[in-house]
Amino acid sequence: MSERSLDFLVRGEKEQAPVESEMATKEVNLTRVNELIAGCSEERWALIPLLQKVQSEFGYIPPECIPLIARKLRLFPSQVQGVISFYAQLYTQPRGRKVVRVCRGTACHVRGGKTILKLVKEHLGIEEGETTPDLEYTLETVACIGVCALAPNIVVGDRVYGRMNPKKVELLFRSRRAGG
Repeated sequence: MSERSLDFLVRGEKEQAPVESEMATKEVNLTRVNELIAGCSEERWALIPLLQKVQSEFGYIPPECIPLIARKLRLFPSQVQGVISFYAQLYTQPRGRKVVRVCRGTACHVRGGKTILKLVKEHLGIEEGETTPDLEYTLETVACIGVCALAPNIVVGDRVYGRMNPKKVELLFRSRRAGG
């Protein structure tokens, strides 16, 4: 699977042109936020579904939405923020269109995962937990991707790339290095 994922790069074919990130062009429309809030129950159980709706709309939960959500559900803003910070899948910062996850599991570690992470950081110009300024990539590390036989591996979006080495990292992120 992972070898085929890089086939287009090895053959020199172009990957489908990326669609400009909606997050980069969307401003926080408080009218839209209020519409989302108005459509939900005023019960506390509605907090997580409401946060998911807001995040789905904007790609993250804009901090200026937190007091509005808290008021609707009769909560303190700190309670809303507490829920957001508890769940790893909720974000208060814009995220890249493609999330790059580098495995730090044992199999990946002993097969060079640390080097792969270093190279990905260099190619993207960001550290773990950061997003590129153009909102194209967000870099994360994970405890295990679950395909240890293909170690070291990374996931870009929903594609797994296994048996990574410096050359494959170069091929995968070549357009970033060239400024594209």
